This record gives sequence, C-alpha cells and structure tokens, in this order.
Amino acid sequence: MKAAVFSEYSKDPSKVVKITEIDRPKLKSNEVLIKVESAAFNYNDLWAVWGEPIKIPLPHISGTDIAGTVTDIGSAVTTIKVGDRVVSHANLSCRTCYLCTSGREYDCNSRLVWGFQTGPLWGGFAQFAKLPEVNVVKLPSGISFNDAAAIAMVGLTSWHMLVGRAKIVPGQCVLIMGGTSGVGMVGIQIAKLYNCNVITTAGNKDKMDKCFEIGADYVVNHRDPDWYKTVRSITKSKMGGEGVDIIFEHIGKSVFAKAVSLLKMGGTLVSTGATTGYNSNLDLRYLFFRGLNLIGSTQGTKAELEDVIYWTNKGKIRPVIDAILPFSRIIEGYAKMASGDHFGKILVTPQSI
Repeated sequence: MKAAVFSEYSKDPSKVVKITEIDRPKLKSNEVLIKVESAAFNYNDLWAVWGEPIKIPLPHISGTDIAGTVTDIGSAVTTIKVGDRVVSHANLSCRTCYLCTSGREYDCNSRLVWGFQTGPLWGGFAQFAKLPEVNVVKLPSGISFNDAAAIAMVGLTSWHMLVGRAKIVPGQCVLIMGGTSGVGMVGIQIAKLYNCNVITTAGNKDKMDKCFEIGADYVVNHRDPDWYKTVRSITKSKMGGEGVDIIFEHIGKSVFAKAVSLLKMGGTLVSTGATTGYNSNLDLRYLFFRGLNLIGSTQGTKAELEDVIYWTNKGKIRPVIDAILPFSRIIEGYAKMASGDHFGKILVTPQSI
C-alpha cells in the first residue's frame, strides 16, 4: 500500500514527507483494518513533522482523523464487521484503569493520540490503517467519508468542551472565541443546537460574515483592542444580562484575562488550547468573588463522538471543508495548514493517487 512517510523532522514537510510503498498493517486480535477513503489534517500533523513540541516515533505516518470501509477484522472483534463504514476515534487509552472505567478515558495515564504520538508507521495518511475495535465508530449511510473525516476531531473536541465539560444548557449566553477556527465553527453550531445566544469573534469582515452564515447571533472583531467591551455591551443591551455564561476558549495569552472578565457570576470558561501563548496575567478577584469555573479540556470520549456523528447525520452539525486533495498532493495540505490560508478542514483521499 501507499503511505505518506517521513523519517526525519523538518520545518519544510516537502523535503521529508514522501509517498512510499509499505506493507499493509498486520492486525492484532482486537483490531480492524480500514481502507482509508478520506483523512483530515490537524495542527498536530505539523507538530509531528516539525518534531516540536515533542519528538514522535520515526519513521512516521501522521493522520488522526480517517473515514473508510472495514476490510478485515481480528479474531476477537465482535461489534464491527467487514464492510462497515467507520470513522476513527483517535484517543487511545487503556480502557481498564479507574479513569477509563469512570468515563474519563481522555485522562488516562496511558493515553496517546493515534496518528500523532503513535508509531513507527501507525497513522491515517495511508491507503490502509488499523485501529482497535473500540476506537472506531460506525457511520450512518447519510454521512459521506469526507464529512466524517472532517468532523471527527473538531466535532469531538468542541462537543466535549461545551457538553461534556461546561455542561451547556438551553438559553445560555455563549461566547465562542475564534469562530472561524475548526473547533470554533463547530462550537457555534453546538451552542445553537442547544438554543443558546451565541456571540463569537473573528479577525476580518469576510470571516465575520462566515460566522453569521454558520449561525452566530453576534460577531465581534477580535482585532479591535476594545473587543471585550463590545461583547459586554451586547450582553447588556441585547440579552439583558451582565456577562456570558460560557466562554469557549482556545486562543490563550492575547485574550484570556479579558475573556475571564466577561463571565457572569458562576460562569464557566473552558479552554482547550493557547495558540497565542501559554502565560496570562489574571486578576484572581474575578475568580473567587464571582465564583467562576475555569476548566481545561482535551479530546472527548467515544460516546461523545457518537453524539457528534448522530447530529451530523441529522444536519444539525455541518462540517466545513476547505479543500479535498488527491493523495499525490498531500504536501499542498501541509502548506495550507502551515500558512493558515484556509477556511475549514483540509482533506486528502488516499485512494486517489
């Protein structure tokens, strides 16, 4: 089979990532073999080839979000059969420790992100890939392979942030920071699914217009130094309240302290990243006098991915796709990811060379 392989790190993926002929994966008894029809890029695919912030196993195949058809199963597999259409749940955990058995598999001490921390040569940018039976979710016939690959990681991350961690309820005021990011676009849709009032931020008029198209009620330009004052004004004049109930945050240093100041009494900020930096000066009086909740979040559970797939099939969550590339043009996908010059997910189709 063909796979996108690199054997050394580089800031320039075109110098090291090569389409290479390798053997198909050999299955363990609990694993399934998937013919990969679509695979989505994530930022950790750049981290992997850069070798930063962590060194991953070499030689390496990246790719955490795949969708395709099961072509073979191990002897112990009972819930998946050959011919099933599936999508990957990339959160590999032991499934037996206290954290896993209490529904917190994302906190497992043995947790690895498949296609990023795994290897050598174990990821999704390949014509065939293997996964444990517990790490695949069946797809309904109404969801295409491209839509499934596009929604897997961003949908799971966003659902876990808002539903699993922040415990969103209908009617709340929700602020989605970075509404045109992958997670931001899904976050807007989940908040509207829960019939919430949604404020989001974006960096220019085109992106602000796209946020309205996705479903945001109000959009604020976060390049305006007084963006947070605009948000506070909206909550007062349009919603009759003092601040927001939930903040969906993944930007970090440049906005974190101002974002916390926008929470109403007992409000919740849930964070899953810090693209502008990890250090932030926070006035702790906001925390204890207002009884705020500051919550961290990573990937969610397989059950949460099943919820995302259910609502995607119902048309309530819509994947946003920027480009679908044949496998031979995978380097273009790396370049688009690195440049930030895209709106929505970048996909490759490994069966199209």
